[in-house]
Amino acid sequence: MGVFVTGVRPRWSDMDAFGHVNHANTVTLLEEARIELLFTEAARHGVKELAEGMVVAKLVVEYLAPIVFNGEQVQVEMSVRELKAASLTLDYVVRVGRDANSPVAVRAETLLAPYNVTTARPRRLTEAERDFLAGWRAGGNGA
Repeated sequence: MGVFVTGVRPRWSDMDAFGHVNHANTVTLLEEARIELLFTEAARHGVKELAEGMVVAKLVVEYLAPIVFNGEQVQVEMSVRELKAASLTLDYVVRVGRDANSPVAVRAETLLAPYNVTTARPRRLTEAERDFLAGWRAGGNGA
């Protein structure tokens, strides 16, 4: 499977009055996980352009169970569902535990567009970016 897995740690300040991570802070956890894939892992594979500009064009989040601050990381699984010339759709599964059998708390998707901050305009994905991202397609082999 072309799934990238990383852990992110909710903070005490992420909790709301009901004792679970606030919905807006959950989106920040998704962002932190996405940075691990698109910036850190991509750079490790020699693909640094993704870190130079990427914008979220659409965000869909389905909250299935609360995430509670307990000092532990949540596991975020990400895969590329759709890869186009100037965009990609990234799927997320957030688990409240450290393994693939842990309960799912959140399912989400983001439509992302590469962005040139110098020209303040969207841009096309480079061949190297497309190759890297294709390795994380759902059902792929990963990189």
